[in-house]
Amino acid sequence: MSLEVKQLTKSFGSNVAIDHLSLSMDAPGIYGLIGTNGAGKTTTIRCILGIMEPDEGTALWNGKRISRETLKFGYLPEERGIYMKTKVLEQLVYFGMLRGMNRTDARNSALSYLKRLKIADYKNTPAEKLSKGNQQKIQLIAALIHHPTLIFLDEPFSGLDPLNAEILRSLLAELVEEGCYIVMSSHQMSTVEEFCRDLVILTKGHTVLQGNLKAIKAGYGHTNLVLSTAEDVDTLAAKHGLTLLNQGAQESEYKITGDAMAQEFLTELLNRKIFPTKYEIKEPSLQEIFVEKVGAAQ
Repeated sequence: MSLEVKQLTKSFGSNVAIDHLSLSMDAPGIYGLIGTNGAGKTTTIRCILGIMEPDEGTALWNGKRISRETLKFGYLPEERGIYMKTKVLEQLVYFGMLRGMNRTDARNSALSYLKRLKIADYKNTPAEKLSKGNQQKIQLIAALIHHPTLIFLDEPFSGLDPLNAEILRSLLAELVEEGCYIVMSSHQMSTVEEFCRDLVILTKGHTVLQGNLKAIKAGYGHTNLVLSTAEDVDTLAAKHGLTLLNQGAQESEYKITGDAMAQEFLTELLNRKIFPTKYEIKEPSLQEIFVEKVGAAQ
């Protein structure tokens, strides 16, 4: 099975929302679709799913145009759309039936997901009585209730507290294990970095970076040093040419030119009998890469 998007283009008057975008997935996993506000992410998803008609290009699943007749797909839009006055289970069964399920199968699937996401106690509660995070879970179940193979998630972690975010993380891992293909759009770079093997970065409809995230980061080399010590070593770091990037409560992150700079700095720390509790040389974060690439394209 595979998703293949070729030269997708969409304009609104003189505004180019998507400019000849191509991407592909040939194995289950999570693909990152990221960019600034107005970069064209939502338009891309809508054109792939046929909600909007592209001006040029195609979106194919196993060589066929994507439609509800050729593929079971699920879509969690950024703009949530549940019925606030309707009881949770009642509306989930309705959504399942809209996607071709019979009432019994829809009910069983809804109950299973409600239990999986730890909100089964709210099945007979109107959605308006739920917290924002739990409403988000209901919207997610509506996208997954019919067990789609291809899933689009637009800002899926929006409104979730750390506990519920962890529940969603576990669910995403299970969906991939079950063979699902997921395209995730998010502004949370740490989330994309955690889940996505491949990605595309868009700005103003244009692709500014695309490919395997691990390979992209490896191409930058070791540029960052994360350090935690009981002593203040900023002056010593500056002496060795390290530039402070982030100062946290427990650790500091410095920009380095490579392993040799980090090694020289560590040697002096040890000579001064300063023993780091954390010393990590790493590649740049996706956040740094995103800022660099999008900033250069502005």
